[in-house]
Amino acid sequence: MVPDLQLALEAADVAERITLDAFRRPSLHVETKADDSPVSEADRAAERAIRELLTRERPSDAVLGEEMGLSGEGGRRWLLDPIDGTVNFVTGVPVWATLIGLEVDGRIQVGVVSAPALGRRWWAVRGEGAFAAGPGGQPQRLHVSSVSELSEATITSSCVGDFEDPARVARLAARVKRDRGFGDFWNHMLVAEGACDVGLDPVVSVWDVAALQVIVEEAGGRFTDFSGQARLDGASAISSNGLLHDQVLAALAAEA
Repeated sequence: MVPDLQLALEAADVAERITLDAFRRPSLHVETKADDSPVSEADRAAERAIRELLTRERPSDAVLGEEMGLSGEGGRRWLLDPIDGTVNFVTGVPVWATLIGLEVDGRIQVGVVSAPALGRRWWAVRGEGAFAAGPGGQPQRLHVSSVSELSEATITSSCVGDFEDPARVARLAARVKRDRGFGDFWNHMLVAEGACDVGLDPVVSVWDVAALQVIVEEAGGRFTDFSGQARLDGASAISSNGLLHDQVLAALAAEA
């Protein structure tokens, strides 16, 4: 196994012990950040534990995390979201995950998404494919779907209220076979698995998408922002099976 992937999986294990222990704990301490989003003591503890492991094993690497910002510099940078889906986490919904990505010279090379309350983990190394497994299960290689027409597609998205123009999303939803609202990381992992065809996320940060991008792309899909650029800092995200991507971009850009 690629050493950086092995380290990322170990980091996910470290975070999992903290987050599962805290999930649905009545005494869990939760605060509200300046952007009005919640942060729990488990978010901070999980990120701290991952950083300690990375500092020990890769002391020259930079780390950028949602809760503790940037430390270090250089061509290798780890991007961390200790709990993606904190709103779900603090309200007892099991759809949340730890996201770990490794960027090397400006490109994400390793991604791990660990959703222990769902019993599911996804990972990829650039050029080596994407995989997923449940507890104790054999890894399965991921492949996006082969749906090529919007009328036959399943799309999934986060909260409609987060979209700058919800009407455009509604018009897109009216053109597809079915739409769902799974949200956060799960949107994009379902696309990587081929269970859904398009995932939409109108508000993201780099740590939200770093791990997701490489997994979707290694599963044969496409991952961009809403302008169609394959960048992490575009503040939005669309994942697809690739066949539908340009159709979705055009539909979202179309005027009423």
